[in-house]
Amino acid sequence: MTNIFFVGYDAVHTDNFVFDIPEGHDCWLLIHTHTPALFWVNNELKEYPAHSAVLYQPHQKIYYRACIDQYINDWIRFESSEPYVTDTLLPHGIPFSLDDPEYCHKLFQLITAENYFSKNYKESSIDYLLRILFNKLLESYYHDNISSQYYNLLNLRIEIHNNPGKHWTVKDMANSLHLSPGYLQTIYKNTFGISCMDDVIASRIRLAKEYLFHGTHTIAQISFLCGYNNIEHFCRQFKQITGCTPGQFMHQ
Repeated sequence: MTNIFFVGYDAVHTDNFVFDIPEGHDCWLLIHTHTPALFWVNNELKEYPAHSAVLYQPHQKIYYRACIDQYINDWIRFESSEPYVTDTLLPHGIPFSLDDPEYCHKLFQLITAENYFSKNYKESSIDYLLRILFNKLLESYYHDNISSQYYNLLNLRIEIHNNPGKHWTVKDMANSLHLSPGYLQTIYKNTFGISCMDDVIASRIRLAKEYLFHGTHTIAQISFLCGYNNIEHFCRQFKQITGCTPGQFMHQ
């Protein structure tokens, strides 16, 4: 059983914002920061970067404040008897970095919409979304070495996957992140387990499969839409990765 008291996202506060509840709430409080902030942790005030999450259990001291011109966060106050909350392995009152902050932000938006506007299956929908959010939080908590550079790489990877047909080059990608091409290739592969150009190729072939499956374009058109200027190169790369030609894939 889960009950949400208040939930919101993109809450903007001025530089003098302070949230101080010495005895804590009677319920759980989950915060996702969009900006750096100061948190009271282990009897001292520490600065934590943007894209942090912190979970406070009922009756736990809460103190955090802005440390730059604006403080922005998502937040939810709720009670729950669900084990994924009450028995969570997440730390209480200690911020940790999120490995996919945009995904978590969207979950806060969906929970807000369900809480205020949904009439049908409201309770089950909110519980389902909150379960997903806690799973994402656990993934982040056990993800080591999340740095500010990680978020730049993540945004680059999202753009690659969303726009595989773009004219991608290592040099252009490196320039967009103000890195050398060699360093970009090293940290990209260390972070995601695949090189940036192999990621581009995999994304292009994945998109090509979608076009071939629906069968509304010619192979030449698909080649162009997926970022290939040479149809022979496209066919060769497609077969190398999938084991069959585009034509064979289309008719199988």
